[in-house]
Amino acid sequence: MTLRKWNSGGRFEEIGSYSRAKRVGPFVYIAGTTAIEPSGKLHAPNDCYAQSVYILDRIESALREVGAEMRHVVRTRAYITDMSTAGGLVKAHGEVFKGIDPVMTGVKAGLTQPGMMVEIDVDAIIHDEEGNIHY
Repeated sequence: MTLRKWNSGGRFEEIGSYSRAKRVGPFVYIAGTTAIEPSGKLHAPNDCYAQSVYILDRIESALREVGAEMRHVVRTRAYITDMSTAGGLVKAHGEVFKGIDPVMTGVKAGLTQPGMMVEIDVDAIIHDEEGNIHY
């Protein structure tokens, strides 16, 4: 069985003993991901759409690191600070996942810093076009 994990170098990963991405067999889990840039600066403060696009790009990179692709995503969860801006998240999600159609959950939540609008985590199962699971 395949076991792979990947750390992005985020400041809390080592302290908190967690991985950004973990694959166990065909199952892949991506930790809650925000729009913090490598410099530590928040990407596009107060812009839910721009942050969502940035986050989904980071998630795609994390999936690749453990041998998965966006087409394998089966569930997304988004934590949003202001539900009145959720349309930005929904728009970005629709652009990225058109034709993939994972199940989606949105929850109102407080996040770690002002201007941070959204955090997203995903679950994926590595499978072929017919749904056959690949280990």
